[in-house]
Amino acid sequence: MRAGLLIAGIILVIAGIWITVGNGSYKQTDTVAQLGSAKIEATHTKSVPQWIGIAGIVLGGLLVVGGIASKKR
Repeated sequence: MRAGLLIAGIILVIAGIWITVGNGSYKQTDTVAQLGSAKIEATHTKSVPQWIGIAGIVLGGLLVVGGIASKKR
């Protein structure tokens, strides 16, 4: 279980840093107009909010600390 906490924590910290730096983004497609079977769609690239990256760093840090602390028991 200790190794699982450490691995999950490290992954969350790395992902959180990547999102906080500004590299996290996703695409959203909206239907602008539709007439019968014809559609006009627009695809927007949006960035992931920075608070999600910060939350990932904090949660990942807690998991890493929990993994290290479980070794001492």
